[in-house]
Amino acid sequence: MSNPYDNPHREFEQSEVIDDLMIKDNEAEHDDKGRVSNSVREMASRIPESLSAIGRDISRTIERAMSAKDDYVVAVKVSPDAQEKLEQLVQAGVFRSRAEAAAFLIDEGINTQTALFERVQQKLAEIERLRAELRVMVKADKPEA
Repeated sequence: MSNPYDNPHREFEQSEVIDDLMIKDNEAEHDDKGRVSNSVREMASRIPESLSAIGRDISRTIERAMSAKDDYVVAVKVSPDAQEKLEQLVQAGVFRSRAEAAAFLIDEGINTQTALFERVQQKLAEIERLRAELRVMVKADKPEA
């Protein structure tokens, strides 16, 4: 008499079910590779957006530099290193000339040194007050003709 539990086909079916539920080592590795691959694809998909944002920032910087009013011309001596950096900005197409690049960098330097220029303004006001005081002293000590 045959026992239903002794059915050789049943054992095969059971092992198939178990195999479907189990994750084999190479499958787990494949899942990890899939996750890494998805992460890489996701990062790669963000690159055009990042480059576009960088391009917009550079474009705004150029527009701001180009729209600056060139009211004064100043001749300055710069170091060879500074000259090279200015030339790089021109070669990169950020500015049309070294003069435009220098003007932009001067403005940026002034903007980042507001505390210094506030102190300079205070000292200039103090100097002007002392000059005015000296002028009054000189007029008071001046003999009448």
